[in-house]
Amino acid sequence: MKRIFRQLFLWMAAAVLMTSCISNKKIVYLQGAKDTYAVPREIEQAFDLYVQPDDQLAISVASRNAELIQPFNNNTLIGGGTSMSGSNTANVSSGVSYFQVDMSGNIEFPVFGTLHVGGMTTRQISTIVQERLVKDGYIKDAVVNTKIMSFKVTVLGDVKNPGTQTYQGERLTLLEALGKAGDLNNSALRDQVLVVREENGKRMTYEVDLRDEESVFLSPAYYLQQNDVVYVQPNKSQRVKGSTGYTWISISSTLVSIIVSVVSLLVALTK
Repeated sequence: MKRIFRQLFLWMAAAVLMTSCISNKKIVYLQGAKDTYAVPREIEQAFDLYVQPDDQLAISVASRNAELIQPFNNNTLIGGGTSMSGSNTANVSSGVSYFQVDMSGNIEFPVFGTLHVGGMTTRQISTIVQERLVKDGYIKDAVVNTKIMSFKVTVLGDVKNPGTQTYQGERLTLLEALGKAGDLNNSALRDQVLVVREENGKRMTYEVDLRDEESVFLSPAYYLQQNDVVYVQPNKSQRVKGSTGYTWISISSTLVSIIVSVVSLLVALTK
């Protein structure tokens, strides 16, 4: 009898361990990344954002001569100040103007008129405006800086805090966005994270397996772009029943069935 109990215990322990291993493979992120990146590797993707219709841009023009800046403000001058230039202190005035990119990818820039900025990076826009200011003799010491003010993404589905959030800066990864959403719930599918993107008048989708480091780091959706939508799918029980309660009930029922079977077997063996 002791031998039977010992074998039964070992069988149950093995079953628990196997279940644990399978569960880990289903939920652990970036499996294999430790070995793949044991030696540093170059980052191939660029995280530059490209200006799209309906983006809001902030373009600042700075110069030592405040009067030269005035014609290039669209009545939204919000600042001026003092900065250091080389080893000398110089008073530098700056103004920031805000623009809404239209459906054709254009903005109406003071003095210059219509400028096409769609599909450009903020650095490219700054360079074009600055070169024109200098070349056309408007502001010889012009310094131009451009920022996208409306960088937002939406995270939906089986995460702790779904919703739309606006981010500062121009670099946001898929992992960061999921982290800001509170991470995935236990019932979420790690291997079917969908990113929906609109670019150049086209809509495209990317599916990412968070468990696979190559699927994550090499995906075109690793660096998110403005207005991206990230959707995390729930597992089958969630999709059918719509709540985690059903999942726990299912698990509990399975455990009860196992316990009843084991007890029945023990009773039969002791007779």
